Amino acid sequence: MVSTNPTSAAPTADTILDPALDDLGVRFGDGGGTLRVWSRDADSVELVTFDEGDLDWRTASVPLERQARGVWQVDSELLHPGARYAVRATGPQTGGHAFNPGTLLIEPYSRGLVSGGFGDWRSVAVRSDFDWGGVQKPAIPLDRTVLYEGHVKGLSKRHPGVPTALHGTYAGLAHPAMIEHFLSLGITTIELLPIHVFASEPRLLQLGLSNYWGYNTLNFFTPHPDYATEAARREGPEAVLREVKGMVKLLHEAGLEVVLDVVYNHTAEEGLGGPRTSLRGLDNRGYYRQTADGSYIDVTGCGNALDTSTDAAARLVLDSLRYWANDVQIDGFRFDLAATLGRDAEHTFTPDHPLLRAIVDDPALAGVKKIAEPWDVGMGGWQTGNFGEGWSEWNDRYRDRVRNFWLSDVDYARRASTAPVGIGGLAHRLAGSAQTFSETRGPLASVNFVTAHDGFTLRDLVSYDVKHNLGNGEQGRDGADTNRSFNHGTEGATSDARILATRRKAMRNLLGTLLLSAGVPMITAGDEFGRTQRGNNNAYCHDSPLTWLSWQHEPWQRDLFAHVQRLLQVRRENPALRPSRFAREDAPTPSASVMHWFDENGHTMSDERWTNPAHRTLQYVAASTPEVEDFNRILLIVHGNETPVDVTLPTIDGVSGYVSLWSSAEDAPSPDEPVFAPGDIVPTGPTSMRLFRAI
Repeated sequence: MVSTNPTSAAPTADTILDPALDDLGVRFGDGGGTLRVWSRDADSVELVTFDEGDLDWRTASVPLERQARGVWQVDSELLHPGARYAVRATGPQTGGHAFNPGTLLIEPYSRGLVSGGFGDWRSVAVRSDFDWGGVQKPAIPLDRTVLYEGHVKGLSKRHPGVPTALHGTYAGLAHPAMIEHFLSLGITTIELLPIHVFASEPRLLQLGLSNYWGYNTLNFFTPHPDYATEAARREGPEAVLREVKGMVKLLHEAGLEVVLDVVYNHTAEEGLGGPRTSLRGLDNRGYYRQTADGSYIDVTGCGNALDTSTDAAARLVLDSLRYWANDVQIDGFRFDLAATLGRDAEHTFTPDHPLLRAIVDDPALAGVKKIAEPWDVGMGGWQTGNFGEGWSEWNDRYRDRVRNFWLSDVDYARRASTAPVGIGGLAHRLAGSAQTFSETRGPLASVNFVTAHDGFTLRDLVSYDVKHNLGNGEQGRDGADTNRSFNHGTEGATSDARILATRRKAMRNLLGTLLLSAGVPMITAGDEFGRTQRGNNNAYCHDSPLTWLSWQHEPWQRDLFAHVQRLLQVRRENPALRPSRFAREDAPTPSASVMHWFDENGHTMSDERWTNPAHRTLQYVAASTPEVEDFNRILLIVHGNETPVDVTLPTIDGVSGYVSLWSSAEDAPSPDEPVFAPGDIVPTGPTSMRLFRAI
C-alpha cells in the first residue's frame, strides 16, 4: 500500500513527545491567552472570535504565526475564559488536501463547544479549575475490577429515585439512588459509552433517528453537553465540565471508578464530501489515512480513519487521554477499534506502535486502566491477544465460546441428539484464555464479556434466534447475523412457562460463567435484571425506552439481580477465582491459581473426555497461590447437556469438605451453605452450574 505520509519519518516515542508539540490549544495567561494549533501543510491559519450572545457576529480575526514542526501560535487578549472562537486555514487544494479559508473550524483541543445550528460550532475557552476536596481515585486492582458498561442517559433516564431534573444526566448518574444500585450489585467500575461531544449522522436525522451510542466524535476534549442538566447547559460549557467532574468526584467518594469508552479511530467528518468541521479543514493530509491520490483508507467502516502514523495525530490522542485522566480524574479508557490506533504509515497493525507504547509508558497515565477493542474492519484488523504488556483486551473468543457452549451447542444437540463439541474449549476460557494471552500478560489481559452495548442483551440472547432490526431504517441489513443465540423453542415473547424457565436458567449459566472465570469480567447494564431490546441487536440509533433501562421489575428479574449479587460476592471472597498470573508447572507462581480438572465421576479428565461432545460435564478445581490474600480453593461443576447427571465430588489431598456457595439451577440464590464430603454424589440438573469452596 502507498504510505499516507511519504515526506515524514515514522513517529517514535521521542517525536510524539517532542516539546515543540506541547501546549496545543488555549492556555490562559496574564491579560489573555495563547492559542497553538498544528497544521503541517497550511499556508496560513487564523483565529476568529465571536460575540458571546450572537455566534454569527465576528468580533475579530487574528493571524497565527508559524512555529517549529507545523505548529501555529498567537497570543491575544481576546482569548479570555468564555471566549467563543474558531480557526480557519488556507493551503493547497490538491493532493489530498481540503483547505477552505471560508470554513470556520473547531479547534481540535477545545475544552468546550457551543452550537449555532446544525453543523455550526464554536470553540469555547474554558477554565479547568475544580475543587476535588481531597477525593482520590479508588485505584481498584485489576484482579478485583468488575466492569459495568452503560450509557450516561440510559442508566438514569427512567429511575424513579432520581429527580426528574437529573434524569439522563451526568449528575443523575452520580445521584445516591444510582450509587446505591451500583454498590448493592457489587460492581467496581462504571464503563461509560462515549461522552466526548458527538454528532448524529445526517442519514439518521433524515430517518427521524439519532446517534444514541455516541461513536461519532466531534472533538476529543469536550464533554457531550446534552448529557448535562438543563441548568448547566444554560450556564455554558464551563458548567457542563463542572458537572462531569462533579459526577466523577461523587462516584469516587463512593469507591467507584469511571472508565470512558473513547473513539479515537475516526471522527464525525465521515468520508470525503462529509462535514468539514475540524481536522479535515485544518490538515486533511496530516490527520486522516489516505492513498497518494487523496482517497481515504477507511479501516473503521465510518468513512475515515485517524492517521496515528503522524506525530500530530498520535499526540492529539495522547494529550486527550492525559487531559481526561488528570484534569477530569478518569480512571481508565476502553479504546474503540483500537487496532486502528496501532497501524503504521503502511497501514499495518503493529503491537509496538509508538502511540500504543506511549499510552502504556507515559507517566501521566500511570495507573490508568487501558482496555483495547482489539480489532477494526481493515486488512489484518482482528488482533485479539496481540496487544502488548500493559493492555487488557475485549476477548471476543471468550464471548463466542461461552455463547456457543450454553446456547448454540444446546440448540444443535436438540436437533442432532448430541452437541457439536465437548467441554475443552469452555475450560480454556474459564481458566483465563492462556492460549490467547501470553504468560507475561496473564489472565488479566482478558476482559471477559458475554454481551456488550453492541449486540443482543442477555435476555434477547436466550430469546431470539435472529436479529429484529427493522426499526433502524436499513431493512434489517445492519447488525450482526451470527449471534450464537438460542430462543429455546419460540422466537421472542412467550407465555410458555417451560420455555421461560429454561431461558432464565440459561441467563444464570451465562452470568455464572462470566463472573466465575479468570480475567476481568464486564457486565452490560441491565443484564443483571434481564433487560430486553425486543430482538434489536444494533440499537445505536434509538434514544427511547427501547434503550433506556427500566427500573420496574418482575419477581424473576429481582431473583436474577440477587444471583448477580451473590456471584459478585463469592468472586470477591474467593481469590482462587481472581488469579493475576497463569500458574506454571515447573515453579510456584504468586497470585496464580493452580487448576485441576475432573469428570462427573470425580476422576481426572481424560483426553477423550475433553473432546467428546457426549460428555460435557466438568469439575474445575482452582487453588490460589497466596501473595496478598489467604489460601483459597474452589470447586466449580459445569454441566452442559440437557439431561441430568449425578456428580461425584473429587477426593483431593487437604480437602475435607465442600461448602455449597451458588447454583444456577435455583430460581433464586439460596442463603443456605450445605457442606458435602469428598465422594458425595451431587444430583446435577440439566445445563447447570454449581460452585463450592473447598475446606
